[in-house]
Amino acid sequence: MYGRTVSAEVESEAVGRPPLVREFLLVAGLFLVYKLGRQLATGHTGEAFHNAHRVWDFERAVRLPGEGAVQSVLLHGDTLAHIANTYYATVHFPATVAFLVWLYLRRPAHYVWARRVLAAVTAAALVVHLVFPLAPPRMLAATGLVDTARLYGPSVYGPPQSDHVSNQFAAMPSLHFGWALMVAIGLIVATRSRWRWLWLLHPLLTMLVIVGTANHYWLDAIVATALLGLALAVIHAPRRTVTTAGRGTQKLVPARQKALDEQALDEQALVGAGR
Repeated sequence: MYGRTVSAEVESEAVGRPPLVREFLLVAGLFLVYKLGRQLATGHTGEAFHNAHRVWDFERAVRLPGEGAVQSVLLHGDTLAHIANTYYATVHFPATVAFLVWLYLRRPAHYVWARRVLAAVTAAALVVHLVFPLAPPRMLAATGLVDTARLYGPSVYGPPQSDHVSNQFAAMPSLHFGWALMVAIGLIVATRSRWRWLWLLHPLLTMLVIVGTANHYWLDAIVATALLGLALAVIHAPRRTVTTAGRGTQKLVPARQKALDEQALDEQALVGAGR
């Protein structure tokens, strides 16, 4: 119990919790810049469909599994398709926000790391959206896929010609998948539960949903994974724990470790004097 309390104190001392108002404004500002930046990529309809054909042909050339195999499972009944559409529409953003809030409250050092990684991945994705507009498979007749959101609901997109809120020609990379994968990795790194690896079910389910609803190609998720991998290689996670005798304990900075050792010796001396 004492060791865990010290661990929490050390982490707080090592990296202080950033000011809440500043973080809220920073995250909100980054999101606004991203949304506005995506709008710069609108209007490239012809290029977006040309790139869609290139992506589809490339996937077939390298023998990636057909997206239709996943969608065929959803189309066995209205219920599965509706659940997948609901997951696509409602889980992506709230799950990421909940992840950041939890880290902010419980793991400040990991929060700063995760926020930086997400910002880097999102910025890189914006660049790809600008230089490589891509129509999703639900718009490409050659795929043989259907728009499950339009057929079974709910849908977050309107007709592309009149949709001024989102850029529907920004399929690559899939931030639905990239953010979901970062949520899972972040929770695995920041926690020590034996069940923490189950968080990988979130990006796995997200991948099946984005492909099955025909909102993304397999390649969109692959590119998102590559961008996240680059971000994680550059932005290193804080070193919080080491495994000792099968249990996680905090890595202590040398000065703090020395102070704790001296405190322990003083406590032992007091106990001996009282005998």
